[in-house]
Amino acid sequence: MSAHSPSTATTTTRMSHRQVLQALSGLMLAMFCSMVSTTVVGTSLPIIVPELGGSQTSYTWVVTMTLLTTAISTPIWGKLADLVNRKNLMILALTIFILASAGAGLSQNTEMLIMFRGFQGLGGGGLAALSQVLMADILSPRERGKYMGLFAGVMAVATVGGPLLGGVLTDSVGWRWNFYVGVPLGIIAIVVLIRTLRIEQIKAAKVRIDYLGIVLLSVASGFLLVWVSNVATYGWLSWETLYMVGTAVIATGLFIVVELKVAEPLIPLTLFRNRTFTLSVLASISIGVAMFGTSVYLAQYMQISRGYGPTEAGLLTIPMAAGMLIASTVIGQLVTRTGKWKSYLVIGAVLMIAGTSLLSTLHYDTSLWLVGLYMFLLGAGTGMTMQNLVLVVQNTTSPQEVGVASSGVNFFRTVGGTTGVAVMGSVLAASMTQQLSDRAAEVGAAIAALGEKGKAIAAQLASGSLPTTRDMPESIRIIIEDASAQAISHAFLIGVPLAVLSLIAIVFLPNIPLLRQNNVERVREQRRENEFAVATAETGSIPVHVAEPEQTDGGRRK
Repeated sequence: MSAHSPSTATTTTRMSHRQVLQALSGLMLAMFCSMVSTTVVGTSLPIIVPELGGSQTSYTWVVTMTLLTTAISTPIWGKLADLVNRKNLMILALTIFILASAGAGLSQNTEMLIMFRGFQGLGGGGLAALSQVLMADILSPRERGKYMGLFAGVMAVATVGGPLLGGVLTDSVGWRWNFYVGVPLGIIAIVVLIRTLRIEQIKAAKVRIDYLGIVLLSVASGFLLVWVSNVATYGWLSWETLYMVGTAVIATGLFIVVELKVAEPLIPLTLFRNRTFTLSVLASISIGVAMFGTSVYLAQYMQISRGYGPTEAGLLTIPMAAGMLIASTVIGQLVTRTGKWKSYLVIGAVLMIAGTSLLSTLHYDTSLWLVGLYMFLLGAGTGMTMQNLVLVVQNTTSPQEVGVASSGVNFFRTVGGTTGVAVMGSVLAASMTQQLSDRAAEVGAAIAALGEKGKAIAAQLASGSLPTTRDMPESIRIIIEDASAQAISHAFLIGVPLAVLSLIAIVFLPNIPLLRQNNVERVREQRRENEFAVATAETGSIPVHVAEPEQTDGGRRK
C-alpha cells in the first residue's frame, strides 16, 4: 500500500466513444432545432415583413427582438444550470422554443411576429447556454476538439440548410412554414434528450435566484437596444436619447451594486478577475456582429441589391457556412492532437478582419465569386474563434461556475450581435434614405416614365417598406439596387473596428494548456481534495489511500 494525495488517485470511469455520441446526439439535435428555426427566416424576411405591412425598422426588430431576449435569458439559464437539474432545464427551454415557433407562424402583423420571436429568443438562449455546459460535463477541454466537427457540421447544415429551406418553403407552401418547421424538430429533440442524456448533476446546496439582478439586466439591455435601433429617428441629441441611455446607465450601475451583494449573483463580477474570461468577452463581441449582422444583411444584399429570390439567396450563402464547417472541423482536430489553441484563434481573428473589411466594399455588380470568397473568409474566421473562446474560458473557470462563465461569454457575444444588428440597421436605413434623397431627380424621372406603375413604386418607397427589386422595371431597379448595395456596404463597416478589437483581445489571452478532465471529474477531484484536507487536519497525519487506476474509453487503463 502506498500513500496518495487525492489529486493523483482517481476513481472515474470515462464514457466510451459510443456513449459520448449518444449523449451528444440530443444536444446536437436541440442545437440544430434552435439554429435552423432562427436561420430559416433569414432569406424570407424581405418577403415576410412587407407582407405583414412592416418597414425597415420592423425588419430590424424582427431580428433584434430574438437576439435581445436571447441575450437577457442566456446568463439566467447559465446560472440556473449551476443550481438545478440541467437536463430538465434543457427540456424546458425546448418547450418554450416550440410554443414560440408555433405562435410566430400564426402572426397576423409584425408586432405579433416580433413578440413571438422574442419568446423564441428566450428558449434559444437556454439551448445555447445549456448545450455548452452539458458538453463540459461530458468532454474535457483537450478532447472536445475531435467532437467539434460534429457540432460544426450541425451549425453548417443549419446555416446553409436553414435559409435554403426557408426560401423553398416561402416559394412553395408559404412563409409561415418557416416557423412551423421548428415544432416537429423540437419534439423529436425532446424525445432524444430524454432517452439518451445521462448526466451526473452537480447541485448547489441551496438554490437562490437573483430576481432583482434579472430585472435590472433586462431593463439595462432593453433600453439600450431600443435606443440603438431607433437613434436615427430620435437623434443623438434628443430627450429620447437622454431618457433611454440614462435609464440603461442607471440600471447597469444598480445591477453592478446588486451583483456585488447577493449570495448567488446572476453574473459574478469576480469572473472579470479572470483575465481569460475578460479578454474572451471582448473578443466575442465582434464575433456576435459577424454571426448575426452579416447573415441578416447579406440576405438583404442578395435579394434587394442583386434581385435574387429567397431560394437563390439561400444557396448563395453557402460559402460562409462552408468556411465555418471546414475551419471548425480542421482546427478542432488540431487542437485535440497538439493541445495548442492560441495561434489558431489569432489566425481566425485576422480572417474575420479580412472578411468584414472586404464585405464593406460590396456593390450591386460585384462578382459573385468575390462575394463568395469574402463570405468564406469571414465564415472561416468565425469557425476558428467562436467555439474555442468558450473552450478556453471553461478551461480556466471553477467547475462550479462553468455554467455562468460559459453563458457569460455567450451573453456578451449575443449583446454584441444584437447591438451590431441594430446599429447596422440604423446605418443602412439612414444611408439608404440619404442616397435616395441625393438621387431624387433621377428616381423621380424613372418613376414618371413608368406611368401608373411608377406611382405604386413611389408609394412603396415613400412608405419606408422594403422594395422587392426583382419585380421592378429595369430603369428603377438598377437605381434601387445600387443605392441598397452601397447602404449595406456602409453597414458592414461597423464590424471592422470590432474585428480589430477581437484580434487585440485574443493576442493577449494567456496561453494556458488544456485540461484533460471533464467538469464532473474536476468536481469529484475537488471533493476528494477537501475530504483529504479535512482528514489530515483531524488526524494530524496523511491518510493512506489505495489508488485505483484511471480508465479511459472502453475501460482501458490510461
